[in-house]
Order: sequence, then structure tokens, then C-alpha cells
Amino acid sequence: MSKRILIIDDEENIRRVTRITLQAAGYEVGEADDGERGLAVFGDGSGWDAVLLDQRMPGMDGLETLRHINERDATARVIMATAYASIELAVDAMKLGASDFVRKPMTPEILRNAVAAALAKQPRVSAASDPPPAEVSEEPLIQIITMNGFTILDSEGVRQEPNERRFRVKSPTGSEHEVLVEIDDEAVGYVERMTRRRLPPENSFWTSQAQRLLGDYLWKEGKVPPTRRLRIRDVDRDELPIAERWGTT
Repeated sequence: MSKRILIIDDEENIRRVTRITLQAAGYEVGEADDGERGLAVFGDGSGWDAVLLDQRMPGMDGLETLRHINERDATARVIMATAYASIELAVDAMKLGASDFVRKPMTPEILRNAVAAALAKQPRVSAASDPPPAEVSEEPLIQIITMNGFTILDSEGVRQEPNERRFRVKSPTGSEHEVLVEIDDEAVGYVERMTRRRLPPENSFWTSQAQRLLGDYLWKEGKVPPTRRLRIRDVDRDELPIAERWGTT
């Protein structure tokens, strides 16, 4: 029996392309154009094997929709998709129960791989179920898939300086590398001058910037940096309003 995938996205063109791609891969597909309709179609979750959920939607956004899905079915496999990926958003999505987190737009191959990966995972166990096993998975919490198939994982338990962020990068071919992103003092100073607030290198804003820089490099170059190092030397002006509202941690 074919697996059933529910698409919740407010953009009709994206829903159509996604539906065609998944149907060609043998899946049965349902659609909803916003969070409220998505929840109505989702019901108690028993009729769906996975959900592909957009983050930015009018009315109820993706995170709020995900929260309600998790309340209805704590074992639901939900893939969060957004064009505005950040470490902070990824953490929030994973805490709310997302199986994976991918950046839009996606190639058909990335879409198929993300859905296949989500379906291959064991359903999560709700808190009211049997106690979890003693062993804890070593897989990091944050997993972001770039549009061309690279997976970025947050390196946990690795010592790093305040101006460093370390990531594990898995290539589409399966090879794995550690990449170090350094935060330049000039970039920190620029943000402080433009926003009139201090976001020190250890602040999570710079984690988000490091992930964005690495993700953009992997997408544009199609390979891991040869030196396994990148450096944040400046910040896009479009990021300054985000910096102004960013938290202090």
C-alpha cells in the first residue's frame, strides 16, 4: 500500500510541484493551503504517514501547526520546510517534534530523499508511553538539508572558542567532514554599530549566521570547503532587523 503524504503550504505552485514529484515517486498525496485546513485534513493523524509543512503561512504558521499536530499525534513524522532557515528555527521545530528540517526551494531529489528519510525513521514515542531506553542517540538535535543534498549537523560535545562554530557536513555521496566557521570581530562590530546593541560572538545570532554561510557555500559551490574553514567577515543588511530583535543568549 502506498504511503500517504500530506502537504501543508499556502503557495499553490509549490503544492502542485511537490504533489507531482511525490506522486511520481509512488506516494499518495493530500493538500491543504494553510495551517487550519491542514489540521482539519490531518485529523487524528491515522490516515497519514508523513507531513510536509511550510513554516511561513498566513494565519497559523508552521510552528503553531506543528504544535497542534504533535498534540493530536505525538508519533507523527513532520518535515518542516522554509526558505528562511536558521539554527534557532530548526531547534524550535525539532523541540516541537519535527522529524527533519529542509530549506526551500527543494530539488525533486532533495524532496524525495527528505520524505524517504522521514519515513525510514522509527516513530517517536510519546511521553505517556513506555519509558525511553537507557541509551541516548548520538545523532545531534539539529539537522538541516540544503537544496542540493548536503546535511548540516550541529557538532555536540566539541570544545570551541566563543568566536567558533563547528558543524558536521554529510555530502550527498555519504562522506562526512567537520567544518569550522569563524566569526570575525569586524562583523560583530558592524552589527553593534548598525543596531546599537552588542551581540557577542557566543550569542546564538552568530550560530544562525554561521549555519547560513555554510549552507550558502554548499549550495553555490556543491562541495565542502577545501580548507574545512569559513569566516564570517560581514553581515547582510537584510539581517540587521533580525539582529535588532534577537535574544541576548
